[in-house]
Amino acid sequence: MSRSLSRSSIPFAKLLKLSRPRFWIYVLGPYLVGLAAGAAALNDFNQWPVILFGLFFTFPANLLIYGVNDIFDYETDKNNIKKTDYESLVTPAERPALWKIIALATLPFLIVLPVVAPAALAALAAFLFFSIYYSAPPLRAKAKPMLDSAFNVLYIFPGVFAYYLSGGRDLSVQLVIAAWCWAMAMHAYSAVPDISADRDSNLKTVATLFGFRGTLLLCLLLYAASAILSFDALGVLSVILGTAYVALMLYSMTRRSEAELLRVYKIFPPINTISGGALFFAVFLSKFFQSL
Repeated sequence: MSRSLSRSSIPFAKLLKLSRPRFWIYVLGPYLVGLAAGAAALNDFNQWPVILFGLFFTFPANLLIYGVNDIFDYETDKNNIKKTDYESLVTPAERPALWKIIALATLPFLIVLPVVAPAALAALAAFLFFSIYYSAPPLRAKAKPMLDSAFNVLYIFPGVFAYYLSGGRDLSVQLVIAAWCWAMAMHAYSAVPDISADRDSNLKTVATLFGFRGTLLLCLLLYAASAILSFDALGVLSVILGTAYVALMLYSMTRRSEAELLRVYKIFPPINTISGGALFFAVFLSKFFQSL
């Protein structure tokens, strides 16, 4: 794969930037939490499929998500200051090379899928479907308000996949819905700084539908719902995390422009990383503390 990357017209440094390393934790985190929830023993973490797919949910999976997104978003992204200054832009000339690299980074992992449990296979298939068709036609969910947020269930499926990969059974539907609410709020919040650029490009999103403060209020409600639904499983941790995100939404409502909110938004990935780490250790220690 490295030779193919070197022959590409896209430098690896740009590919890495396109994969949004600061967002890798959004799929790797759920994967690790799913492993902790599904594993019956510490040795389950050492199995080769667990390690292999742990690698997948770093660069390859994120290049798939964000690379496909950038391939289909040029007309919108070229007017978006967040893309030109904070992220990176994929030009039409770069699309064929990027498609090839996404395929080369993804297909080797799919070859070993026959060895995983059917439920895990279904979860990974769902991850691929929602990841691609969030941006790609004919569905292009990101251009359909509310469906765009709903499609961010894609961030939950790495956890579901890992849960069944490590031997878990009877996954709680209530917890999946709680995680889905969290993922929808994450998406909607991320769309708020893009409102002007999306409206200028005639792209309809959950944020263009509800507006600046309306979307932030929706995020607040979704984070609160996530905390309530996860309370039975997480207890006080759900209260702490729910309070933190509600407070962030309230603070964001005091910002007067998208540019001001973008400065706040830049601390969003670190907050999510800390929250994901707390969730992982809470699940891990509750299951394996006695064996450590």
